[in-house]
Amino acid sequence: LSRAGLDAPARGELALAVAAEFDPAQLRPGHRVELIRRSDGRPYTLTIEVDEGVQVMVRIDGTPDVRIVQPETRSVERVATVEVRGSVYASLERASVPMSFAVDLAEILAGTVNFRRDLRGGESMRLLWQEELGPRDTRVGTSRLSYAALDLSRSRFEIVWPDDGGNAVTIYMDGQVLRTFTPPVAGARLTSVFGKRRHPLYGNVRMHTGVDFAAPRGTPVYATASGRVAFVGLRNGYGRVVEIAHGTDTITRYSHLSTYAEGLEVGNRVDAGDLIGAVGSSGLATGPNLHYEVRVEGQPVDPMEDERVAELTQDTDREAAEQRLAAARAHLVNWLVSDLSGASMTGFTKEESL
Repeated sequence: LSRAGLDAPARGELALAVAAEFDPAQLRPGHRVELIRRSDGRPYTLTIEVDEGVQVMVRIDGTPDVRIVQPETRSVERVATVEVRGSVYASLERASVPMSFAVDLAEILAGTVNFRRDLRGGESMRLLWQEELGPRDTRVGTSRLSYAALDLSRSRFEIVWPDDGGNAVTIYMDGQVLRTFTPPVAGARLTSVFGKRRHPLYGNVRMHTGVDFAAPRGTPVYATASGRVAFVGLRNGYGRVVEIAHGTDTITRYSHLSTYAEGLEVGNRVDAGDLIGAVGSSGLATGPNLHYEVRVEGQPVDPMEDERVAELTQDTDREAAEQRLAAARAHLVNWLVSDLSGASMTGFTKEESL
């Protein structure tokens, strides 16, 4: 704004207006700034385009008025076949597939497939997903998988997401239902895994007894398996916590919450996918995130590796689950036949109203 010729009082007024709706600390090089002036040179509107096409617009007409404008988007469906070479992250990046899917798949297949041990290179992954595109075809929001298949030497694993927007996904091995899985936070970013680490606040090396998922404050948090609420309240460095008991020896713990689900009380019965709270930064947290923890007989276990965690949920309606798999496979085949016409299957897109 200084380079645009605005004096200090005008710059300060605009900065305060922007701060009312958007944290200026989130501004980064590359964000677009547009200043429109009146005929007499006084500023009229200031527009800052930040991540994913979102605009912060300030209108200066007496008292500045600021609002956040979400970009117009269109829905597209994408399909890709990925050969695993090196890490899953790197393999997805080479195929122009959202790298966040690596976290989704590792979390969902925890206890069944270990990406570091079981993937030796050359395995095939087939993915079908939806995403929103904004101005200049940039991705807006979180891309959402609808079908994934991973071919290992011994088995084929397939995952089908519900088409009703729910969180409970079904995992199949060689065409047979293996189990269902509900992630605690949809579309979150894994920031810390189970095991010893250097503590982000204290600086010393200590055991990290769960996994952390970074997500914006207020993002919904869901129960990962059916059970009864065993604790709701504050617990030292964990901040606001919900604990759910699954039988007599296993609990799941959801920490650093900003709020609890309305009416949630100890003793309530919850099912996998039920809302229990929202992401926050209560307790000892460096920013908004969910610390998700599983304890078996009082001892923490790795939520993404321990087989006992994978056994917490089971799909009871096998016939319906098999029908979902057949429908997902048919949709993928129809997509390929109608749109690819024998071309390579990596990185194709179909636009449609989803």
